[in-house]
This record gives sequence, structure tokens and C-alpha cells, in this order.
Amino acid sequence: MKLLILNCDDFGQSPAINQAVMHLLEERKVSSATIMTPAPGYEEAAAWARNNKHASIGLHLTFTSEFSALRWPSLTGHPSLQDATGNMPMTVKEFEIRSDAAAVKVEILAQFDKARKSGLTLTHADNHMGSLYGLETGRSYLPSALWQCSRRGLPFRLFRYVDPNDRFLASIPNVQKTVDKVVALADTLGVGVPDYLLSHPFHVEDGETYDSFKQSLIDKLYRLPEGVVETYIHPGVEDPWMLENIPHWRKRVWEYKLMLDPDFGDAMRDAGVTLTDYRYVKENLRRPRLRSAASLLRSLL
Repeated sequence: MKLLILNCDDFGQSPAINQAVMHLLEERKVSSATIMTPAPGYEEAAAWARNNKHASIGLHLTFTSEFSALRWPSLTGHPSLQDATGNMPMTVKEFEIRSDAAAVKVEILAQFDKARKSGLTLTHADNHMGSLYGLETGRSYLPSALWQCSRRGLPFRLFRYVDPNDRFLASIPNVQKTVDKVVALADTLGVGVPDYLLSHPFHVEDGETYDSFKQSLIDKLYRLPEGVVETYIHPGVEDPWMLENIPHWRKRVWEYKLMLDPDFGDAMRDAGVTLTDYRYVKENLRRPRLRSAASLLRSLL
């Protein structure tokens, strides 16, 4: 059985992102979206989500503000979470270096609380730019995020296994050993996770065209491993300002276009891939907590 979660990241970033995400969710071309509570387009996205209860909406925990032309501050305003401009840092490395651990925990809680006060019923959570994973300096805040998910019964974007065909994830040294520890913690806390995560470059690669991008994702459908696999996109509509001011906006438009491309839908059916969402993960992929605690203890010894 091959089940695919197609998640739209960055819901709430801007009107151009919102328009694309809302359309794809309305047409049921994607599984879900994750919403950014600190971002300037949040209120529009939240209003749509309140009126479309069928949609699977998660929380996109946000600690970076990466585009010089489109910035946002943290919800709490803690100085360790903002740069000299009063906005969240532009890079994950800067966030990891300057962030105060207690302030991060408070900000995570504030972002969950804002979604709740907006009337949203969250189905899962993930993290913008992987800023909580400790990829740059080793300062991981995943335990804090997983704890908040555990309190709310929410799955979180991780992966139990590494697909050897994933160029980025498979290239990380000792990645499976690291993943095993984090997933054991998630299992101990009762937080469901997908079996696999498939990555693809955010930027437009040298020589890349819409057709070559389209073919690369269709090829992945035919190589999809058995189980529940998540991949993510950042779809956006054609927008002159975004195209001029946001790097690689052309790729955002391609991602939006691909989800509406009949060839992509045909390939999913031909490859035997079924679209699912994080509700399935919550109901079917949580592991026994006591056994998971023993596994976590063994991984730490």
C-alpha cells in the first residue's frame, strides 16, 4: 500500500501563497496545509480554514523570516527570537545560535494558542525551514515541539525510515541513527509520524524547467516506498511583485501548476498511489508508548 501526504507549507505567508493553497485544498488536489501564525497573511488563511472544516490544517511552527522583502516578528517579541530589524532571523543558523531555549518553548506555546484562539482545529504540526531540528549547530528543539503535540494528540512531521532514493536526507551522516532516537521519543509521547519523508530542492536548479521538475516528481511517484510517505510543496500563484522580490518564486508557481496538471493525477493512479492526510497517521501510525519508552532508553545507553 502506497499512501501519500501532499502538504502545502507556508499557508498564511502571503496572499499569493494563500490563493494557491486554498484553491488546491478546495479542489482536493493536496492532502493538507500547515499555517504560519506569525506571518502577514495569517488572518486570511485562518478565516478560510474556519469556514472549510473539511480541510486538514496543521501548524507550521515558525522561527525564521527568510526573505528580505517579506519579514515578520515573533509572537512573543523575545529579543533572542528577533534580529536587529525586529523580525525573526533570516537563517536557521542565526536562529539556533541566538535563541534562548526558554523563549523558544514560550513561542511554540504562543503559536499553538494563537491557532486555537483563531478557532482552528489542527490536525498536525511541522516546522518552517527545519529550524527546530538542530541541523546547523546541533541545538534541537524537537523535544519541546513533540511535547506540545503530545498534549494535543497531534502527529508531527518526522520520518521513521530514510528512503535511499532521497538525495538530501540520505546524504546526512548517521541520519538513520539520529532519526531512530527522535522517533523513539515521538513514539513514547504518543505522537504519530509518517513512515517516510521525501524532500526536493526549494530553489530552481541549474537548467531546471517546469517540464523537468514535473518529470522528477512523477518519477518519485513510481519509486514511492510502501507505507505512508509525506512530501511538501510551497505553491503560489503568478504574482509580479512576488516574482520580482521573492527568490525562486517561479518554482512556487510550478508547484501550484503541477498539482493541477492532469498528467500528475494520472501518474498517481498509474503508480497505485493514494492520497491521504495526517488524520490517517493519528489513527493508524502511533506506536505503543511503553514499548517505545524502552526503545528510547536503549538508544540513549
